[in-house]
Amino acid sequence: QVQLVESGGGLVQAGGSLRLSCVASGSIFSINLMGWYRQAPGKQRDLVAVISGATTRYADSVKGRFTISRDNAKNTVYLQMNSLKPEDTSVYYCNADVRPAGDRSYHAYWGQGTQVTVSS
Repeated sequence: QVQLVESGGGLVQAGGSLRLSCVASGSIFSINLMGWYRQAPGKQRDLVAVISGATTRYADSVKGRFTISRDNAKNTVYLQMNSLKPEDTSVYYCNADVRPAGDRSYHAYWGQGTQVTVSS
């Protein structure tokens, strides 16, 4: 069983900061890429940031404000969000490409999501 659990969401004023965390747990052999997505009501779920090895990629709307990082020993990915704007308000989801123990292939796993609300 593999599980992803996000934390760190909340309510913050415009210009403030939040740090999201996502921990992968269970019987895991290896994790390839990890990323963050967000989805507002009635909207498509969009990529925010992804990290794989030394490579990172960001949505244009968050470049220069958000930073994704990993602690591989803890199977954890972080999203540092600075200079937050009201349009960043969304549910943020963690995603990971995981090879479970005893499996030869990778599978995509999702967390339950954490709410981020930015007030003006």
